[in-house]
Amino acid sequence: MTSAVDACAPTALPPHAAAAAPEQQALAALADRLGAALPQTQCTRCGFADCRAYAQAIATGQAEIDRCPPGGAEGIARLAAITGRPLRPLNPDCGSEAPLRLALIDEDWCIGCTLCIKACPVDCIIGSHKRMHTVIAEQCTGCALCLPACPVDCIAMVAADPASTATGWQAWSAAQADAAKLRYQQRQARQTRLAREHDARLAAKAEAKLADLPAHSKLTDADALARKRAVIEAALARVRQRQGGAASTARTGGADGSGNAEGGADRG
Repeated sequence: MTSAVDACAPTALPPHAAAAAPEQQALAALADRLGAALPQTQCTRCGFADCRAYAQAIATGQAEIDRCPPGGAEGIARLAAITGRPLRPLNPDCGSEAPLRLALIDEDWCIGCTLCIKACPVDCIIGSHKRMHTVIAEQCTGCALCLPACPVDCIAMVAADPASTATGWQAWSAAQADAAKLRYQQRQARQTRLAREHDARLAAKAEAKLADLPAHSKLTDADALARKRAVIEAALARVRQRQGGAASTARTGGADGSGNAEGGADRG
């Protein structure tokens, strides 16, 4: 007979799962160290969605250490020291190492479309619909992701300091990297919250219709109403699945172990 103590005892993990846990923790710790060596300017020129994704790819052996133009040669050296891999030149397919440049909006041509605001990964562009936009220079990482988003080509990349020839980590500080990472994380958290709230509103509307579908529909045929009910129920199931996935991600700490993701960068 199983005692209450036995029933409450923790279930032993399968051998393969127990072995995998320390390995996953080690990979996560390595990705943390690699992420801290990246400039967090959020450009995606490395070919990954953000710096965290690039750090994880390096940690798992899926990417080389030569894909970050903003970090430049010093950044590659930092990644080499962490991974033990040999030094190599910056991959030219990802861009070139260059002095820091910042986005500048020509306010005479800005039409207030807000597309650059949506494209900026660190929320350094302010403005509203049909109103002039401007870049907060102190927060701009030089990622240049706002350029292709602008439909009137009123954004240019200008030298942060015309008198400086510093590149890579010589032109970008650890404090700036930390601030950029934090703003990116806050943006990701906000977007997740807004998406969750949007789904909740749609789900509430759909559930209200389901509660009395004949009254909310012009359809009178029973079979047609049944088909419509099935469509709405399927949509609700997809919403619940998305909400469940988001909740799971939040419980496990998100992409970077802190509930948020990091970003890849470019100042070229």
